[in-house]
Amino acid sequence: MRTLTGAVTATAAVVAYVAAVLAIAAGLESRERLAFQHAPAQYAAFLAALDRGDAGGALAAGDWFRARGPESGRTRPVMSLATGSAEDGDFGLARKFADGVAARIAEDQAVLAAAESAAWGRVWPWLAGGVGLGAVVLVLRQRRRAANAAVVAVAERFVPPRPWWRRPVFLVVTGAGYVLMVAGFLAVVAVTRAQRIPWDVRGMLLGGAVVALVVAYFVLRWSRPRSARSAAQTLRADWRKPVLYLRDFGDDRGAAVVDGLPGALSSGLLSVHSREEQLVSALGAFGPVVAVGQPGERLPHLGAARFYLPDDQWREGVLELMGMASLIVLRLGDGDGVWWEVEQARATQPPGKLVLLVPGRHGGLVERLDAMLPSPTGIAGLRTHQWTSAVVVFDGGWNPRVRLVGPFPGEKNGYGAPVFYVARAIQEALAAAGTRRRALGVRSNRAMLAVFGKALLVVPLLVLVVLLLRLVWFS
Repeated sequence: MRTLTGAVTATAAVVAYVAAVLAIAAGLESRERLAFQHAPAQYAAFLAALDRGDAGGALAAGDWFRARGPESGRTRPVMSLATGSAEDGDFGLARKFADGVAARIAEDQAVLAAAESAAWGRVWPWLAGGVGLGAVVLVLRQRRRAANAAVVAVAERFVPPRPWWRRPVFLVVTGAGYVLMVAGFLAVVAVTRAQRIPWDVRGMLLGGAVVALVVAYFVLRWSRPRSARSAAQTLRADWRKPVLYLRDFGDDRGAAVVDGLPGALSSGLLSVHSREEQLVSALGAFGPVVAVGQPGERLPHLGAARFYLPDDQWREGVLELMGMASLIVLRLGDGDGVWWEVEQARATQPPGKLVLLVPGRHGGLVERLDAMLPSPTGIAGLRTHQWTSAVVVFDGGWNPRVRLVGPFPGEKNGYGAPVFYVARAIQEALAAAGTRRRALGVRSNRAMLAVFGKALLVVPLLVLVVLLLRLVWFS
């Protein structure tokens, strides 16, 4: 249903955009026809001014035709000649030019009416299609909401209330920040690659790009946490069962690191997304990702949508969400709460539901895990500097199946940021256990690619705004 809803929504958006452009074009045709409907009266005023020998009156009527006459019509050039003659005081020549203009006016009015009718005729099919697709989208979204209503109700109990306007406002600010970021970065790429741009223009572009990137950094740093969806909003927007991401709160700092993307400068790409955001993008293949937020934090960390459990209810809340989740991704840590969650997952959930992420510097965590399992993981001696060194899943008897996080010897680290390899290891581990999802590594970069895609959507939006201003503002 999620894929179908997304496809129908995208199609409805395209159809609605085309309908809006065509409607504005038809509005321009209607405005031109309405503006010219008083042409007979102005023509009569022009002739009366000629009869009186009133050059000023003739000029005023003639200017009306210059301003409102259709550019491709037959009336405007003739009236322009007649007005010029009247302005020179040659009223006889002006009268000669003006003879027969009434027929030309009627002809031009008929052409304008036909053009208006044809323009609106092109609008109605697209408008009807957009309305129909919009109704289908509403039905699909309602069904999607109903499919996840139970888990949404659980999350809503633990989501602090926020003003309704807060997220829309900060989404607009965040969008402006992304546009600045993409524009600035593309300007830097243009300056460094284009050889024919004059040096003074390069300097201006580079200076503007640096300013845009600095402003974008601070705007995004301020607005993105404030525009993040709550757990309830995230679950309400997806029909699938959630992915529950569990970890020690102390790991949030490492998960908030933004890793450089190999080859970003040469390929014209830039990432501002943290490790957790990239991991959540990959896990989104299974469902919406939610996590318990650290009590007392002023703003949520970016990545999994947060909900906040009271100190005396966190165990009950986690157990309830474990039962509703399609997948439990748990990052091992030193906290007692993490190990309680591991024990409860083993005791209450099927083995195929649990995915463990092993930190690179895990101390005695693997030894503690091995003591709980029927067979050891075999990675107790593994020590790396990676954020995550291994992924552990389980077969039906809770025997571990381990996938190390690459890159492996002989493999170039050029495909993506470190989370790319974590996501690929999760994909391989789950596939070995019988759960198949494709392209998790590629999906880890989806948020970055979406930023560039959304920024490019500003172009057709600006076209629409310009057309609308032309219709409403300019005469």
